[in-house]
Amino acid sequence: MVNISIPKSKITKAAGVVILPIKEYQRLLAGRFPDVYLTGKEAEDLDKLVEEGLREHRAGMTRKLRSLADLD
Repeated sequence: MVNISIPKSKITKAAGVVILPIKEYQRLLAGRFPDVYLTGKEAEDLDKLVEEGLREHRAGMTRKLRSLADLD
């Protein structure tokens, strides 16, 4: 068995420390949202949608909402 010393100041600054077995850590990583990479037509369509949204924002056609209820 290996002893690990962690200074109390480091734990306090980091708001705590979590120690997990490797398998549990890998399970948690696998459960997060996957990375998605678009190619081809899907990527082009998304690029056009983002460009259109930025153009509308610069033209002042957008508004800030605090919640979806403000869409009325």
